[in-house]
Amino acid sequence: MDVTLTHGLLLLFTGFLAGIINTLAGGGSNLTLPALMVMGMPAEVANATNRVGVVVQSLTAVVGFKRHGKLDGGDTGPILLPTIIGGFIGAAGAAYAPSDIIKPLLLGTMLTMALIILVKPAMISPALGTEVKKVSQTPSSWVWLTIAGIYGGFVQAGVGFVLLAALAGSLRYDLVRANALKVLCSLVFTLASLIVFIAEDLILWLPGVILAAGTVVGAHIAVKMAIKVSPNALKWFLFIMTLCGSAAAMLSE
Repeated sequence: MDVTLTHGLLLLFTGFLAGIINTLAGGGSNLTLPALMVMGMPAEVANATNRVGVVVQSLTAVVGFKRHGKLDGGDTGPILLPTIIGGFIGAAGAAYAPSDIIKPLLLGTMLTMALIILVKPAMISPALGTEVKKVSQTPSSWVWLTIAGIYGGFVQAGVGFVLLAALAGSLRYDLVRANALKVLCSLVFTLASLIVFIAEDLILWLPGVILAAGTVVGAHIAVKMAIKVSPNALKWFLFIMTLCGSAAAMLSE
């Protein structure tokens, strides 16, 4: 597929914004997926190509959070395992499932997350000093992490919200550390889904690489913002992004 200068600039800009949004909250793919489809890509090809940017931005954010000492590694294995399994399952489903189920799934996720932040904010933003739990202590976290992996492997958009519900809600990480683990989980299960999409020859690499270049810059900036911003401000940014995600889901065709 030919990439015009206009399309290239659009991909760079939306990738930059998505890198910030995905690192701090979630839902950046609500920008990048339409940008890819504007170029004439079918939904399933855009969905697959989008993962190139997600992998690169997640790797950038993981390195940044690790450098600032915000990435906890003690329970990483048990956290990652169910998301990897879920990622393969979700990607396999995305390769064959009808695209018309994506919109209601995305909208339901966004609205549920917004409701949780309003009605029970402590579930997504534990108070400072709250004791972190291990996966082995909370069987429900396995369920949530597997669901997040399946959802992320299937559609990607909005998966950060599902991961935050598991990491902050079930395991009680504060929002900064939950965000750090979220991008690590996103990196791992997106790599898993990328393998499936490569095998199915669904990725257009040039648009994917251009998009990824924008996400790298956005993710780098967002890590610095996440370290400095207050937990309360981060929580409300998360809420605003859920509303934007809901609007994008309702307006999408």
